[in-house]
Amino acid sequence: MVPKTECDARIERLQKELRKEVIDGALFVYPIDVYYFTGVRQNAVLWVPTDGAPTLFVRKSLIRAREESCIPDVRPFPASREFADNFPENIQRIGLTFDILPVLQYQYYAKLLGNKELVDLSDINRRMRSVKSAWEIDQMRESGRRLSEVFRLVPSFLKRGMRERDLAAEIEFRLRSKWSEGSLRMRAFNQEITGLAVAGERAAAPGCFDGPVTGRGLSNSSPYGPSDALILEDSPILIDYPGIFNGYIVDMSRIFIFGKLEPAMRRAFEVSLEIQSWLMDSIRPGAICEDLFWGAAGIAEGAGLKENFMGYPGEQARFVGHGVGLELDELPVLAQKFRTPLQEGQTIAIEPKFIFPGRGAVGIENTVAVTQSGCEKLTDLPDELVCL
Repeated sequence: MVPKTECDARIERLQKELRKEVIDGALFVYPIDVYYFTGVRQNAVLWVPTDGAPTLFVRKSLIRAREESCIPDVRPFPASREFADNFPENIQRIGLTFDILPVLQYQYYAKLLGNKELVDLSDINRRMRSVKSAWEIDQMRESGRRLSEVFRLVPSFLKRGMRERDLAAEIEFRLRSKWSEGSLRMRAFNQEITGLAVAGERAAAPGCFDGPVTGRGLSNSSPYGPSDALILEDSPILIDYPGIFNGYIVDMSRIFIFGKLEPAMRRAFEVSLEIQSWLMDSIRPGAICEDLFWGAAGIAEGAGLKENFMGYPGEQARFVGHGVGLELDELPVLAQKFRTPLQEGQTIAIEPKFIFPGRGAVGIENTVAVTQSGCEKLTDLPDELVCL
């Protein structure tokens, strides 16, 4: 459950932002945005006026929404012809999240609201959600603790002769048993994945997912994640899974191997740890995201690994860290052209990784929270290569 004090503080912050931008109110349609401000993940639409109390219009389930909502005004969604009656004449500029709203939904609400001006609220919403409260970081600490417990168990069930998908099933079973919620939410259009348990050349396959490692997957309709292939001796096994507790995501990866890691990839793994250490030393309020990316890329280039850094050569991901929270792809992004300074309370998955086509992938990933003077690691597990 989300404490009412959390929702009240979020709505107050939002209303201050709306006043700055001279917007008369915000209409949230996307479920995770609705949840963030109300504690309710039902089929509902949230109206937050710049001044005054918010209203939650619920299609289904009204019963659960009334049980769970942090805001008191919870109503049935009105008939289409009556919807505009909830927006008096002095309400003229209404914000919506254009980044995630389908065209048909935009057209539907534009028709219902008649002559109101609809403006984009995406930047305000994402910037607000990027800065976590102490309560939110507590949820992420717990998520990291439970995820780390599962990773510690890997040597007890990762056996020679396993297929990638067998390993994935073992991990996902244990994540569920630790109360990981399973629904990995992403905001980006056309992006979906559950987790990675991939080894050798399949881990180094190019793919559609916007990350350094994609995996081969089980079919062309699901071309990412674990495949049906056997895990071979001397092939690095990359396990990259989220933990999801009370809606909040942390992201982590570790490398395991049966046998020995070849010298070039062992060196790359050591460089990934060097990059991670440099990033953790450099992450603090005011640090510029792009500068952190180029610093990490410079270490990779200095080690002679520029072409292998952050993805399949020629198709690299253009970031070395991404915000996490209620979604896997929140702000900030440690990326090219992202000149935004970090703020205390932001939470970032940092993941320096190296891809060797036809051979494998190595690297590290941990989730950190930006603190007043640096950063706190939320995925508390040793970083070393695990040889089995």
